[in-house]
Amino acid sequence: MLHRATRTTHWSGNPVARLGYFMFFSRWIQMPLYLGLIVAQAVYVWRFMVELTHLIALGFGEGVPETTIMLVVLGLVDVVMISNLLIMVIVGGYETFVSRLRIEGHPDEPQWLSHVNANVLKVKLAMAIIGISSIHLLQIFINAAKSDVTDRELLWKTVIHLTFVVSALALAMIDRVMVKSGRPEGASGPGRVLDGESQGSRPKERVAA
Repeated sequence: MLHRATRTTHWSGNPVARLGYFMFFSRWIQMPLYLGLIVAQAVYVWRFMVELTHLIALGFGEGVPETTIMLVVLGLVDVVMISNLLIMVIVGGYETFVSRLRIEGHPDEPQWLSHVNANVLKVKLAMAIIGISSIHLLQIFINAAKSDVTDRELLWKTVIHLTFVVSALALAMIDRVMVKSGRPEGASGPGRVLDGESQGSRPKERVAA
């Protein structure tokens, strides 16, 4: 009843307040984006099963080089890492930009979700991209002996991978500086403690969006 009365007050206020509440409500427009990523996740699961079937056929075949099996396995690892990236974007992005998931106390609640924000999400996504880039770079190194892999291609992909690493380090340093600058004087530890709760734990009550 109180929540309904609060919502009525928002919509029955002055035009500026109604406009602000409408703009805040527009965050739900992002809902189809996250639903689309869930569909993309299902597509990757299907591709993983197809590649796994291919790997089983190769593994029990005769005369198959070990490097071929290794490349297929790296492809499976690549699919898994991209799938993990999708999960972080879906769960973390929805929690940060759309609405609270309200899964406090669930036994499968991710630990990183307890302190997720836009900066933490960027750093985690950058680390995931580095992992994916490492898999692709390893595949290139394995195929380096083949004639279709040129030294120029190998060089530029290595430079791109190092660029990803430097970008992730820069994001992590920026996040660290922002955390330090937002810490109250006399506070200890890597982050602020909110409402008397221990670091890393989620607030028991949050203001409804």
